[in-house]
Parts: sequence; structure tokens; C-alpha cells
Amino acid sequence: MKNVLLCVFTAAIAAPAQVTFDRILQSEKEPQSWLTYSGSFKIQRYSTLTQVTPENVKNLELQWVYQARSLEKYEATPIVVDGVMYTIQNPDDVVALDPVTGRVFWSFSWTPSKDARPCCGRLSRGVAILGDKVFIGTIDAHLIALDIRSGKPVWNVVVDKPENGYAITHAPLVIKDKVIVGVAGGEYGIRGHIDAFNVNTGKHEWRFYTIPGKGEKGNETWKGDSWQRGGASVWVTGSYDPALNLTYWGIGNPGPDWNGDNRGGDNLYSDSVVALDADTGQLKWYYQFSPHDEFDYDAVQVPVLADIEWPGTVGPRKVMMWANRNGLFYVIDRTNGQFLLGKPFVKVTWMKGFDERGRPMKTAEAQSNREGTLIYPGNQGGTNWYNPSFSPATGLFYIPAWEDYSSFFVKQDAEYVRGQTFSGGGPRNVTPPVTAGNFNYRKDGEQYGVVRAINPKTGEKVWDFPMSDVTDAGIMTTSTNLLFSGGREGYFFALDARDGKLLWKVALGGRVTSGPMTYLINGRQYVAVCAGSSLFVYALRQ
Repeated sequence: MKNVLLCVFTAAIAAPAQVTFDRILQSEKEPQSWLTYSGSFKIQRYSTLTQVTPENVKNLELQWVYQARSLEKYEATPIVVDGVMYTIQNPDDVVALDPVTGRVFWSFSWTPSKDARPCCGRLSRGVAILGDKVFIGTIDAHLIALDIRSGKPVWNVVVDKPENGYAITHAPLVIKDKVIVGVAGGEYGIRGHIDAFNVNTGKHEWRFYTIPGKGEKGNETWKGDSWQRGGASVWVTGSYDPALNLTYWGIGNPGPDWNGDNRGGDNLYSDSVVALDADTGQLKWYYQFSPHDEFDYDAVQVPVLADIEWPGTVGPRKVMMWANRNGLFYVIDRTNGQFLLGKPFVKVTWMKGFDERGRPMKTAEAQSNREGTLIYPGNQGGTNWYNPSFSPATGLFYIPAWEDYSSFFVKQDAEYVRGQTFSGGGPRNVTPPVTAGNFNYRKDGEQYGVVRAINPKTGEKVWDFPMSDVTDAGIMTTSTNLLFSGGREGYFFALDARDGKLLWKVALGGRVTSGPMTYLINGRQYVAVCAGSSLFVYALRQ
């Protein structure tokens, strides 16, 4: 059955200024806009807008709400440029909104193939924009370019076959004249890849397989032919360093997830960060966080880039900071992949330290078995896909983390059948469930979410803001020392980024599973976040 395209136009948009690659490259020069999924190529989720401060944040008031026609969890972050907001209505609709009133300018609807089977929600996390086009990847593995003024499709390409488990759930990344996406579907025995397409024509430019093929370096890290169905998917948007012309992507777990018997070896490049030449897709370096993973520790977290002072380095060092699902915080030299620092930010029992090369040294218990292996962190990890933030104002790295979470990982037989789950077992939560309580209260041994501030130069905790429930919310910081986040409790809140003090909170009636963002229109700063199935926008009381 063919997919059905439907475009609904409710208002015309005046021709916007060209969203050139140069503008996105220099996004810090126009903080009034939010030009990419994470605000800039560095993915710091940091804004230099100054109207909302720790002193007046208590005066934020709701301005408008966009209610999506979907009950799927809302993990998207909008883009705002030239007086228009572009965002998602799940699974793969794109809407253009007035960022001041929420009025719909146009909408584009996509009906996915009946073969689409994303493992973890029928959703998209956002769009990309360049020139006169808006780009979306779909859950049936299409990449579509839309006209920025009307929402009409310009081109549509198939990235891979949804019937084999392939999907796209992250916001695309535009670099120069290319739009880049990676495929999800690691739970279905896919062979992961990252692809680049020409922004004007949709022509395929390059492909990087996240699992090396026969005869390629790294293929020897897979036993037999297990590489052909080894997963290593991509479902969070990468970052980019223009000076090095490198784009960085986090790669998911190997498959089957919890049984590594038939895929002996490190299983490259699963659970790794890969640095690719943005023009050719050629691998320049990699670092593997969790070799031969049997705990589903996808390394699809956000590769945050910054230049910071570092011991033994003259002047700022080009680093990548990474809070990993495996419970460890890393600092890596982004020019060459050199391991600089690794330290647990939650309880970790699967490893006992690093060797001289920066390779984790596993404990004897760090493998799944048929009776079950108790491991910290658990299946959801110390953190997951939800974005952290780095604030140049405070010099701190902020992690949305899960604490006191453990799982038995149980190994089972795994037989590959095309298009069916290929997991080899599963986790069983053995931590007491979350109980109701005050906003900052929890009992010892219970799960809870926390915003954790880390000194990236040492990996040491600076402060915590604990919640009663766990969190799937992203974080945004500002140059006025504000931090915005939320959680499963349904609160959206602002903290003082210097010490974690609660400054403001509001109940949204649904859990926050997205990253906040901010923009400025006609001299007024707005703060937006998705919660439940709606998008909420706030500004200071006038």
C-alpha cells in the first residue's frame, strides 16, 4: 500500500530570508533564533538570550499551547527562524506555527507504511532546515524535503526498507549542501548506517556503515557473519566541528541486545562515537564506550562540543563531553579521539576502571546469563537519549540522570527472523518502584531522577537537584545562569545553574520527555517545551 501525502494550508508565509549554512554555522550571532535541533552544531543547548533571569523567571506566564492530534509521547524540539516555528506532530507530520500566538501557517501530513515498526514509539524528534527547505526523516525510513513557505513536498527518498526494521526517528543534520540521517532499528537485526543526501535534489552522496563489512577493518570484531544483523543503529542527532570538518554520531547497541554468544568480539562500531569526514563519510576516528555490550547500553547520547582549559594543554583544548547510558561521564579530544577522562556519574558495577588506553576494564559479573545478572546502571542507563547541556557561563555540564536503578539481565536464545525483534533476552527491574511524595523527597533505595551538575575537568559532582520520579527530560541553560528542565512528574521548572536552587515550576499535566528551547520575537523572549501531547510556550508577564 502506498504512503499517502496530505498538505493542509491555513495561511501563507511571507518569503523568509535564506537560511544559509553560514547562518547556522554562526548561530551564536543570532540567539533570537533556534536554528538546529540542539540550537547549534556544538549541541550545548545553551542560549545567550538575557531577558529571562534568576530574578524574574518567577514571572513566566503561559502564552499559548499547541495541542497535537497524537497521544504518542512528544520528544520533539522546535526550530524557530525568521518569525516561524517548525515542529513535529507525531508520528511524522510537520507544522509551521506563529511563534507568538501558536497559529498554524501550514501543516504537512505523512502516512507511514504499514511495515513501519519502530521499537520505542511512533515519533520524530524534530526537523532540520536549510535554504528554502525543511527536512524530516520518517518512521518508515524516508527522508523528505518540504518547501519552507508552503509545506509542499519537494523531494522524497527511501533511505532503507521498513519491512526489515529500518526507521528514522531523529532530527536530520544539515552540513554544507548535505542533509545527514542515521537509521534506527537495532532491535530487529538491521545493519546500521549513516547517510548523506544532496539538499537540493535528494541525491545520495555517501553512506557509512556502522558495522564494518567483510574485508573492512573492524569486521574481525564480529564472530562469523553476525555483523550482517548486528544492529548498531542511530537515533539521536549528531554534532559538527566546522574547523575539523568532522561530524560526530553516537551508535547504538549490538544485536541481539542481551545475548552476545554468537557475536564474539568487541562488535565495532556499536556503543561508540564515530567521527566522520562530513564531505565523504570516511571514518577518521572512533572511541568505543562499552565493548561487547550485553546490557543494551546504546551510545546514542549527545556529543557535546566545547573548547575548555585542560591540564597539560596550552590554551583551550577541543573536547567532546559525553554522559553515557553506561553510567560514565567522558571527556574525549575531538580532534583525534584520545581518551582524556572517564568517571561514573551514577552507581556503576559493570566496570572497575580504565586501562592506559582508555578501554574500560569489565568486572567478572559484566555479562548476561540465563539466571540473571544484577548490574548498575539498569536497562535505562544512568542517562539516555535526552539531552544534557553545557554552560560556558558556569563551566558546568548538566546531566538528566537516573539514580538507584538496577536490573537483572537475563540471557535467552536468539534466532534472527527478518522484521521481528532480535533481542536474546531482556531486563527485569529489581529496584523498588517510585512512590508519591514531595517534589524533593525520596526514600533510600528507590529510583529517582536528578539534574546533576558535573565539573567536566574532574568529573566530580558539583550539585544535585533530585525529583520524586525518574526523568526523560532534556536540559537547556542560559547565559543568565538559568537551567530549564522537567520530568515524569509533569513539572517544567527553572533552577539556578550555579547551585541547583529551584526558582520556578509549573505543572503541565503530562510528563516532559523533550528538551526545552528559547527564542526572541519583537524584543520578547519565549521559552518552549513539549509535555504530554502538547507544546507549551512561556514569556514574562507584561
